[in-house]
Amino acid sequence: MEEERKRDRLRSFVLGGLVGASAAVAAGRHRRPRGRRRQTPAGLAAFEGAPCYREIVERADDAEAS
Repeated sequence: MEEERKRDRLRSFVLGGLVGASAAVAAGRHRRPRGRRRQTPAGLAAFEGAPCYREIVERADDAEAS
């Protein structure tokens, strides 16, 4: 009985280690490589560079000037 318990605990420990190791490997594969920079602006900078936004700003400036 005691021998069976030890074997079950060992099996559980080994399986848990394998699952943890595979999760660590999977997480490591999906990281973005360092040193690689974005080519396009992020966030509001991307929106503010859009032609439709610039057109709205120009219209607002024209309306204020009138």
